[in-house]
Amino acid sequence: MTLPTALPLILSPEVAEAHAKGAPIVALESTIITHGMPFPQNVDTARLVESEVRAHGATPATIAILDRQIHVGLTDPQLDALGQATNVAKLSRADLAACLAAGGTGATTVAATMICAHLAGIDVFATGGIGGVHRGAETSFDISADLPELGDTPVTVIAAGAKAILDLPKTLEYLETRGVPVIAYGQDAFPAFWSRDSGLKAPLRMDTAADIAAAQLMRTRLGLPGGQLIANPIPLDAEIARSEITPAIEQATRRAENLWQQLFPTIMMGDDRAVAEVWIGGKRLPH
Repeated sequence: MTLPTALPLILSPEVAEAHAKGAPIVALESTIITHGMPFPQNVDTARLVESEVRAHGATPATIAILDRQIHVGLTDPQLDALGQATNVAKLSRADLAACLAAGGTGATTVAATMICAHLAGIDVFATGGIGGVHRGAETSFDISADLPELGDTPVTVIAAGAKAILDLPKTLEYLETRGVPVIAYGQDAFPAFWSRDSGLKAPLRMDTAADIAAAQLMRTRLGLPGGQLIANPIPLDAEIARSEITPAIEQATRRAENLWQQLFPTIMMGDDRAVAEVWIGGKRLPH
């Protein structure tokens, strides 16, 4: 694929080399760096994730907005700078273009990462968990922009399910309405971020990467818009079982009633004692 030269798009040297060779590239988001963890844990984690992608034969492409350009793949100095930057915008479809035009620094959410990955000709994106339908959405209408993006943008998103603090049944219903295939990898259950089993059955199951790739290619051949969500459960030795994490989440949501937009950062930054107390046996909550 030849990239349009008019786009404000810069590939890192590593990503540009992989693109020129037709080698596999995996897109990665950047909000976990700027909004999910403190420095230096954020940068250390980002490098660990990139190393994991390389170890499996692909090239990582962490995406961020810097100096009016979409950077697809960050150099070490760029990653260090982003990890310590202040006033970084958390970008989705609504504000991606505005940040680029204004020259701001921006980190990409799932939705914005999908958009930028597609512009760069990248078909696969790995993340921790997607957003979804928030609890109380029947009155707040709070639904993550990640969900309609999955219905619009042809990128396969691999995640450990949707974030467990969400209304998971409504999230699956919304994805079905938008025609998004939700495929559990290697199991029947839909995972819930920290837990392998949300208590809900996934609409689809596939057991090989080849089958997953073939499904997206067939969608393209049929002219169907959008991508697909691959729900890849957290490893068994790292999970917090649903029976253990659910009471903590319920307690946290009661404390944060009517403050849904602040809930996820509160939990991820470790400020919520109810969830922190579920770090059983030294387990840490994945991001």
